Order: sequence, then C-alpha cells, then structure tokens
Amino acid sequence: KVTAVFVPVVLLASLLTLVAWYFGASAPFTEAMLHAIAVMIIACPCALGLATPAAVMVGIGVGAKQGMLIRNAEALEHARNVSTVVMDKTGTLTLGTPRVQSFDVQEGWDADAALALAAAAERQSEHPLARAIVDYAAERAVSVGEAESFQNVPGAGVLAFVGGDAVLLGNRALLASYAIRPPERENPAGQSVMYLAINGEFAGHFALADTPRPTSREAVEALHSQGIDVVMLTGDTEEAARSIAAAVGVRRVIAGVRPEQKGERIQELRQQGQVVAMVGDGINDAPALALANVSIAMGGGSGIAMEAADITLLRNDPLAVVAALALSRRTVRKIRQNLFWAFIYNVIGIPLAAFGVLTPMFAAAAMAFSSVSVVTNALLGSGTPTSRNATTSEE
Repeated sequence: KVTAVFVPVVLLASLLTLVAWYFGASAPFTEAMLHAIAVMIIACPCALGLATPAAVMVGIGVGAKQGMLIRNAEALEHARNVSTVVMDKTGTLTLGTPRVQSFDVQEGWDADAALALAAAAERQSEHPLARAIVDYAAERAVSVGEAESFQNVPGAGVLAFVGGDAVLLGNRALLASYAIRPPERENPAGQSVMYLAINGEFAGHFALADTPRPTSREAVEALHSQGIDVVMLTGDTEEAARSIAAAVGVRRVIAGVRPEQKGERIQELRQQGQVVAMVGDGINDAPALALANVSIAMGGGSGIAMEAADITLLRNDPLAVVAALALSRRTVRKIRQNLFWAFIYNVIGIPLAAFGVLTPMFAAAAMAFSSVSVVTNALLGSGTPTSRNATTSEE
C-alpha cells in the first residue's frame, strides 16, 4: 500500500527537480538531470522492501531457537492482535497422562474380563484416556487381545468388536445413543468418567484423573495480566473441566463439546470480534485449530493437530504460548522500527538531493546505508526472552 503511493510521488518529485533546475534555475541539462537522478537514487525503496521480511525472518529464526516452528509470516504478525486464547484441557493445560483411579463393574461381570475387553477396544485409539485404560490393564497383568474392528467416535468414545463381543466405551452420551442408560453416580472433583457397555448391557465405568501442568497456572495468569482472555474448551464433563480450570486459574470454561462443535465455538468467538488463538494437541482439536485466527499446536500432540497449526511448540509447556505471543509483538515492533529507518533516509535525503546537496554518488551510498541499517536493526536485539521471562515482559 505504501509503495503504491511512494513510487509515483518519488517519480513526480524527480521530474519536478529536473524541471526546476533546468527551467527555474537555468542549470545545464546535465546538471539538472544529475539532481533528478540523485532524487530517485536516494528514494530507491530497497530498505522499505527489506523492512518487513528482514524482521519476520529473524523472528522466525529466533522462534525456532526457542522451540517454536512458525509456518508462515502471517501467523507471526497476526499473533500480536490475539485477544482470546482458547486452550484444550487434556494434553495442553494438563500433562495429558491421566491414570485410572478406579474401575467399578456391575454385579455379574468379571472385572478382569471386562477390563480385557475395554483395553482391547482402546488399543487402537490415540486418546490419552484410551492409553490410560490400556496401561491400567497392563498394571493389573490382564491379558489383552486384539479388536476385529474399531471405530472412533470423535468426542464420545469408541466402538469395537473383540472376540465376537460388541464393546462400547465412552461418555454417557455415546451409550445413550445406543439406548443404554448408565446409573447416575457422584464423581469426585477433577475425575473423568468413561462408561463401558458390552453386548448392549452396561458393564461398568472407569474413573480417571489428569494432572495440571506445573506451568499452566503461571501461563494463564501471564495472559490475563496482558489483557488476554483465556477459555478452556474441552469435550470432558463440566465437573472435571471446572476442577482443572480452578486449579490453573481459567475463569471461562466450555465443556462437553464434540470436535465439530469446537470449531463452531471458535467461529462464535470470532463473530463477537475476538481475535482467537487456539491451542490444542489432539485430533479432536484439528477443526478448531483450522478455524482460529492463529492456531498453536503442542509438539507432543497428534500429527494432524500439528499439520493444521500455524505455530507448533516443540516444548509441551503453556508458557511457550506466552512466549510465542511476545515474540509476535517484538517482531512487529522491529518491523515498525525498520520502516522508520527506511523512511527517515528518504525524508531527509530527498530534499537534500532535490536542492543539489547530495550527488548521485553520495545518494547511492546513503541508500545502501539505509538498507544496512534496516538489516542491522532486525538482527540487533533479536534474542527473545525465555518462556518464563516472557510472562512478565515483551522485552
């Protein structure tokens, strides 16, 4: 946009210089032409063209050193305007390694046999809760077979056939869709519950609990201190989500949402005028990541999440989200500084060239020095703060 105006203005200024010196000052045509050429040389917008890409390239390089893989320049620039950060719960704000706290079976069912079927059904799933059940079966030394067929129901659970038995394992809504009604129960705060049905009959339930990441609360507080709203978006139950939210300081929770509904929630926030950054790590987060203004994937997550993300954090640390937003602000500030250096030479140099103070040779030297100034400024102070320091300062 600037160049579209800048170039015609400079050409006009050069032409006016030629006319003023030749006709107004009655200078020889060669001298008038040299002054006009000096105006064009000093105004050559090389530095202007370098201002943004130089800063962005340095920013992306600094991000790589800090464990942030930035897919494109637009993401780095847009991140500075983020007003709302939406975070998935499992694997993002929590360690993503839940453990089975209890496994209760209905009367008439053998616990080990039911556990073997549940673990076999979950072996092909990548969800952390599924891995927890498989690990629990291994701890109990239960022999686990292979599922003949497996179907993942996003945001709900799994359906599998194991040794001729139909196994359903997931949330209450999944079982209800097959007309199976698990009994009501009180869940301890912070625990997620997965219900097991075998051959159309309710067989038992697992109670699982995850642990917040040690830095989650610090990261959330840092974002709040910068005026950024933090929202937890999860498919887990309201009770489990609220418990984790209270532990990490998140004030706004959207729970019980299916993967496709996560994308809808992101769109709703954007329609409210929010600039949204989505942070997730799982397959279920991919639709929301794709619809956010800026998408950030935790490096320990699924390949699909990382493929959909603008920024991938190699460290599974919520503080890295704070550092990424700080890096964006630093980069844009560098861009503005570069634009200042690019324009200041023109503002000072064009009148000097027009009045004959600068010859084309000196104008060329000044133009080259302006480009050097821009690149040097982009490189100077390019170090970015560590994730922990980024929580309190952009510098």
